[in-house]
Amino acid sequence: MPATFTRHTVETERKDPGFGGKPPVDRRPTGGGGGDENWDSRHSRRHGPREQLIRYRMAVFSVLAADLVFFAVLVSAFFVRQSSVHIAPTDNVVSDWHPLSVPPILWINTAILLLSAFTIEIARRQLFHEIDIMEEWLGLGRPAVRRAAPWLIATIVLGCAFLGGQWMAWRQLAGQGFFFSSNPNTYFFYLVTGTHGAHLLLGIAALVFALVAMFRFKRVEMRQIAVDCTAWYWHAMGLFWLFLFVLLVFFQ
Repeated sequence: MPATFTRHTVETERKDPGFGGKPPVDRRPTGGGGGDENWDSRHSRRHGPREQLIRYRMAVFSVLAADLVFFAVLVSAFFVRQSSVHIAPTDNVVSDWHPLSVPPILWINTAILLLSAFTIEIARRQLFHEIDIMEEWLGLGRPAVRRAAPWLIATIVLGCAFLGGQWMAWRQLAGQGFFFSSNPNTYFFYLVTGTHGAHLLLGIAALVFALVAMFRFKRVEMRQIAVDCTAWYWHAMGLFWLFLFVLLVFFQ
């Protein structure tokens, strides 16, 4: 009777190149740094690389959900204050909201932030290339880290350039006589851009941590988690800024 062979799920999964940022599967050795702990099916269902990545992602998404609520409240206050009026001594209804022309450098800042979203995504995808991870597991170096590091550094530089551009925008407004308490419109402009800038500064700190983690962390999946979670946070900050930028430009 001829022998028959059954292709197991693990063998099928290993042929998947993992391109496009696919996380390592539970039983794949590249997801566990070459150890044998991931070969225990009961253990891997609870503590495998995929589950670790999902848990960290969910933690980041929870923080971003809270940030989304915060920015939504801020935008709601913007529209409420914009529509508020008061009665002048002459019995006329007067609004103290004066439209503000945003500094042109904000357009450049927006383009810089969009470019940084592209660079961080390339860095994230580089760490999930299956062939590179297999080479590292076999002791042939860290090609994924070498390819991802320049893109991560470029993202840090672009993030710093964005914050520098925001500072220049504030200086330009101050030079025109528009300060934080000049009128309600300038108050919200400084508040909105300053709050987003503080969040982006935290993102830059996370990028620096992820860059250090790529060279310091020994386990492959922990390096992937550090960069992956940072990338999702950075993408969210980019989307938040696009929404705020449209608000400041077209809803004055």
